[in-house]
Amino acid sequence: MNNLHVKTGDNVMIISGKDKGQTGKVLAVSPKEGKVIIEGRNMVTKHVKPRRQGEQGGIVKAESAIYACKVMPVCPKCGKATRVGYSVNGGKKVRICKKCGAEL
Repeated sequence: MNNLHVKTGDNVMIISGKDKGQTGKVLAVSPKEGKVIIEGRNMVTKHVKPRRQGEQGGIVKAESAIYACKVMPVCPKCGKATRVGYSVNGGKKVRICKKCGAEL
């Protein structure tokens, strides 16, 4: 799977899992794995060991990757989670909202 329906910076809604119904901004996309990282969502606790002298270790909360098939982009015009359509606008391929036709 190389092409994903979401891009970095998109506002997305999670459609399944423990964070179902919550929205957030996409921070990173990994097309090879088919995963995305969403700001403030799918939080996990990591045990961090101090690497340098004087550095503090401990338990840190961080965002974890989630499969891209579990998120849907939110349309800026209608404000709903939507599937992505494509159309050619002036020789340029653009993503459009399947519900209202607005450009994503």
